[in-house]
Amino acid sequence: MRNIYRILACVVFGILMMPSITANAGNDDRRGTSGAGELLINPWVRSSGWSSVNTACGSGVDALFSNVAGLAHTTGTEAVFGYTAWLQNSGISNIAAGLSQSLGDYGVLGLTVNSMNFGTIERTTVSSPEIGNNGTYKISMMNIAVSYAKAFSTSIFAGATMKLVTEGIDNVTGTGFAIDAGVQYVTGENYELKFGIALKNWGPSMSFSGDGLSISALPEGFSHSQTMEQRSSTFELPSSLNIGMSYDFLFSENKHRITLAGNFSSMAFGKDLYTVGLEYGFMKYFMLRAGYSYEAELWESVYDENGSTTLMSGFSCGASVIAPLSKAKNGKKNGTDLSFDYSFRATKIMGGIHSVGLSISL
Repeated sequence: MRNIYRILACVVFGILMMPSITANAGNDDRRGTSGAGELLINPWVRSSGWSSVNTACGSGVDALFSNVAGLAHTTGTEAVFGYTAWLQNSGISNIAAGLSQSLGDYGVLGLTVNSMNFGTIERTTVSSPEIGNNGTYKISMMNIAVSYAKAFSTSIFAGATMKLVTEGIDNVTGTGFAIDAGVQYVTGENYELKFGIALKNWGPSMSFSGDGLSISALPEGFSHSQTMEQRSSTFELPSSLNIGMSYDFLFSENKHRITLAGNFSSMAFGKDLYTVGLEYGFMKYFMLRAGYSYEAELWESVYDENGSTTLMSGFSCGASVIAPLSKAKNGKKNGTDLSFDYSFRATKIMGGIHSVGLSISL
């Protein structure tokens, strides 16, 4: 009982923090000034299929983008792989892999790796601006995260994530750290009503360093060149606060489920997001989902001074097919299930975002 009070205290503390976090939310003066934008990309296929609305009802590795507390629902071992074609014909993709392991009464441990791929880019310089004369380079963007979550009762779940954020090219790099923390509360006769709150991407400022910021110049009054290093400005991480709720409508002895979910995201460096989502599930074998996110000026051009801050048009959809490979044996809680997932996120230009995923739970 004491643990329950502690978790509730954390929830209250998070709510009390909202004024300080949201004071700059939607502030046009801060729009576009944060970095590490890849932290705002959901790499997990199931949750992206209904606009990452699962702050309250997410579970397993799929919950890590919205609310790490959902990791505590893992009862065995889960491995997840996701591939995203980011904007059609852009040549940009995202690859993510996650692993979670239940530790019994000690909680659940998770490890994820998320990498952006921009392909090969032709190098140009001030002295040689022609393409093809200076070789090529690649951009590196990778996040490695370690997560821990625990069920403190049948109703209260909490967790935290530590992320290592790395960005750069061959001669300029930047490294930072970010923390996610969240709580889920589940209630009802069949645990159909759920609430969630999560603080995401909180951490110190980042900056770049490396030989690429050095130049050779001839200072006034000197007879020989000297190497000078330019200092990189620091930038903040794209922190946000998510508050969500969901309700499961159960039919035919719980064989059919319709989940209605809503989420509010207070963005420190962008416009606030309001999201609704709907998911239909037939037992654990098939799921169909859709979502819609709204922000102010959503339909305005991103190139307008006071326009949208996202290329998304707001709509997303997805589906999952789960194949049970084996039943639970020898007193184990779970059998072996293989899941094939797909999601689509509509964008204003370049044909949208397609994601495919594969997960196995033991």
